[in-house]
This record gives sequence, structure tokens and C-alpha cells, in this order.
Amino acid sequence: MAKTVAEAETAQRDDKAREAVVEAALAELDLDAKARLLSGQDMWTLPALPEIGLRSLVMSDGPIGVRGVRWTADDPSVALPSPTALAATWDPELARRTGVLLAQEARRKGVHVLLAPTVNLHRSPLGGRHFEAYSEDPYLTGEIGSGYVTGVQSGGVGTTTRPAGSAPWRPPTPTRS
Repeated sequence: MAKTVAEAETAQRDDKAREAVVEAALAELDLDAKARLLSGQDMWTLPALPEIGLRSLVMSDGPIGVRGVRWTADDPSVALPSPTALAATWDPELARRTGVLLAQEARRKGVHVLLAPTVNLHRSPLGGRHFEAYSEDPYLTGEIGSGYVTGVQSGGVGTTTRPAGSAPWRPPTPTRS
């Protein structure tokens, strides 16, 4: 859906206002508080910083389901087909609906941010995390990833697009014997 010029300008002003609030909050933090944010409270949680109004933030894996912070049979997760299977549909609307479902699951589990989607491109069959990524096609990956993010964020849950590895795959360097 295309935005009008006025809507785009309003969104840009809103973004700038949010950035100003974040910058002001960060300016109030000392180095120790900033380090706590970077190191985290535990494996899945950022600490609360009440001095700037920040509550504890819970993250979870999210490419095919929301694990949450508890990994028990008492708290099962919806298990969806792999992102590669989702991309094979060439259907960004289905990706958006998938995101909506995952946002509902995240909210049920008290998760604020999904560590997904993975937008790596499949370059080699030797990549061990391809099951989390969409495709070897950059356009398709972008369209499906955008649908997924839009769906998750429409449910009030954040996303963090992630590459499983930031460096391109290279074959091992041969060694001489």
C-alpha cells in the first residue's frame, strides 16, 4: 500500500521524535548502565533501567515458532514450516499472516522481540543454518521478510532481522602437506 506524501512526512517526523527520545534517554545513562544493556541480564533478557523508564526486555528465537524463556513441555510453542518452505510459496501475504500468528504467540509467552527473520541468502549447500533463511533470491527474501516483519510488528512485537553469519562463505584454503 503506497503512502501519500503527507503520510510519509508525518512518519518521518514521528521517527525523528522517537529517535530524539531515545538519544535523550541514552545520554542519561552512565557507562555501567550502557554495558548492562549490551551484556544482558541473562540469555534472553535485557535488564530494566527504571531511571529512564525502560522495563526488562525479553527476546526469543522466532523463525518458526516462539521458544520463549522456558523450554518445557508445560509451555509448548506453535511450530510452523521452515522459512524456506514459506518463501517457496512466493506469498508475502502468507508471510504477514505468519508474522501475526507469531506476534500472538510472543505476547502469550511474554516476549517483546523475536530474533528473526533470518535474511541470509542461500549461497552454498554447506551452510548449516539455511533452514532459518528464505531463499537464494534477494528479491524473494526481501518480499517474504518484509511481510513477516510487518505481521509481527502489527501485533506490537519487535523483530530483529539477522544474518546467521555476516561474512560471505568461502571455500577452505588448501594447505600443502
